[in-house]
Amino acid sequence: MAIIALVNIGMIVTGDIKQPLSKATTMVVQDGKIAKIGDADILEGFKVEKTIDVVGMTVTPGLIDSHVHPVIGDYTPRQKTQDYLDSAVHGGVTTFISAGEPHFPGRPKDPAGTKALAILVHKSFKNLRSSGLKVHGGAVILEKGLVEADFAEMAKEGVWLVGEVGLGSVKKPEDAAPMVKWAKKYGMKIAMHTGGTSIPGSSTVTADDVIAVQPTVVSHVNGGPTAISPLEVEKLINNTNLALEIVQCGNPKIAAFTVRKLAEKDALDRVIFGNDSPSGTGIIPLGILRTISFIASMSDVPAEKVIAMATGNTARVFGLETGLIAEGKEADLVIMDAPIGSIGSNALEALAAGDLPAVALVMVDGAIKVTKSRNTPPSERNYSVQ
Repeated sequence: MAIIALVNIGMIVTGDIKQPLSKATTMVVQDGKIAKIGDADILEGFKVEKTIDVVGMTVTPGLIDSHVHPVIGDYTPRQKTQDYLDSAVHGGVTTFISAGEPHFPGRPKDPAGTKALAILVHKSFKNLRSSGLKVHGGAVILEKGLVEADFAEMAKEGVWLVGEVGLGSVKKPEDAAPMVKWAKKYGMKIAMHTGGTSIPGSSTVTADDVIAVQPTVVSHVNGGPTAISPLEVEKLINNTNLALEIVQCGNPKIAAFTVRKLAEKDALDRVIFGNDSPSGTGIIPLGILRTISFIASMSDVPAEKVIAMATGNTARVFGLETGLIAEGKEADLVIMDAPIGSIGSNALEALAAGDLPAVALVMVDGAIKVTKSRNTPPSERNYSVQ
C-alpha cells in the first residue's frame, strides 16, 4: 500500500475529548495506519508516493455510527433502500456498529436460529468491504432459551455484540441479567433499548431496568423515538458510569438535556452518537453529521469535543482501533470544511453555527474511498492529490 502524506492541514480534530485539537500540519499514512503526525519535517525518512494537499481544511477521524440495524448487504427491507450504508460514508461515517438485526426477513427466534443469524451476519459483513465501510454486524438479539454455551459458541465464531436488550423475547431485567453476564464473560459488548416503544414487539424500558441489567451502552437515551423523562436521564447519569447514546431519530430536547447534564459533571466522555436507522423515521445519510451539528450549535460544547463523541468516545466504548487521530491507529480520516455560503470559515465554525460541513474526502484504512461527497454541500477550497 502506498505511503500517503497529508500536508497543509489547517486543523486536526483528534477524536480525544480530553485533547480534541492538534496544531500539527502534516500526517503520514502507511500500511493503512497513521504512521506519523507533526510538522512538515516529519516527511524525512518516508518514501512518500502520494501527497494530498489539504489546503488548510480540517482533518477528523472517520465518524462512527454506534447504532444501525442492518440485515445482509447494503440493503434494508425496513425502508426498501439500496446502498444506504454507502450513502452514509459520503457523510463521513467509516464505521457502523449493529444494535441487532430485527428487520431480517423471517428472523428466526429460536436459540439455534438466533445463533446462526448472528454468526452469519457477523461473517458476512467482515467480508463485505466494497465501499470501504466497516460494519460490525451480527449483534445477537436475546431470545428465551439461550444458554451460556450458546454465547461461548458465538464468541468462538467471532460474534462480539449483543443487540438491544428488549428487541427479542427477553425483556424483563431478571431474564436479561444472566444472559448479559454470560455475554460479558465472553467479551461481548451489550446495547440495551431505553425509553418508549419504537416498533411493534419492542417494550418500554426504564432507568431502573437498565441499572438492573448493566449493559455496555444505554441505547438512544433520547428515545428511539420516544424518550425517558429528564429525571430518568439524571438517574442514569448519577447512578451509573454507562455510555449514553444519543441518536438522530430521537428526542432533540432530551439529547440537549443529556449533554448539558454530563457537561456539568465533566463526563462528556460518556456520550456516543448513533443514527438508529433504518428506523420508522427513515434513513438519514448525514444523520451523524446532523447530530454533531445540532449538539455543537445548541449547547456550549465546542464542536471539536462533539466530534469526539462520534469518534473517540465510541471507539473506546467498543474497543475499536479507529476513531482517533493518533500514531498507530487505523487511518480512517475525513477532510471537511465549511460549506459555500456558511458564516463559518472552517468546519468547526460551520458546525457551531448549525451548518453541515462539506465532506471533501473520506479515507478508510489509508485508501481514498470518497473524493467528493455526493451528499454534503461543497467547499470553496479544493484539495489536490499528487
